[in-house]
Amino acid sequence: MSGGEVAGILVAVFWAILVSFLAVVLVRLAQTLRATTRLVTEVTDQAVPLLADASATVRSAQTQLDRVDAIASDVQEVTSNASALSTAVASAFGGPLVKVAAFGYGVRRAIGRRAPAEPERRTVIVGRTVPSARRKKRKG
Repeated sequence: MSGGEVAGILVAVFWAILVSFLAVVLVRLAQTLRATTRLVTEVTDQAVPLLADASATVRSAQTQLDRVDAIASDVQEVTSNASALSTAVASAFGGPLVKVAAFGYGVRRAIGRRAPAEPERRTVIVGRTVPSARRKKRKG
């Protein structure tokens, strides 16, 4: 065997090893691609219903928000109506009620200030004032 034949055999063996290694790598790559394809298919199969559910949930939430908005505007309208009603009641009954209360207060004060029938008289004895009740006892 000559040096050229040995070199040819070594190159052939090297190429055989390289081709075998590349074949193993390509087979592994093909398996990985198949697994990735299955995974993407499964995710897609699960994601589509999830997206449909999410879309339905968002639509339902929007409907509920529309209802809450309508309720809030109704409450605002009721509040403004109640405010207007209280203003009308205050202006209609406030003045007359104040006048009636003032009149009642005046009548009570007038009745309370009535002068007694006989004014109380006091007698002075040696620099002291004696109420009329004691004076009557002494006279009697």
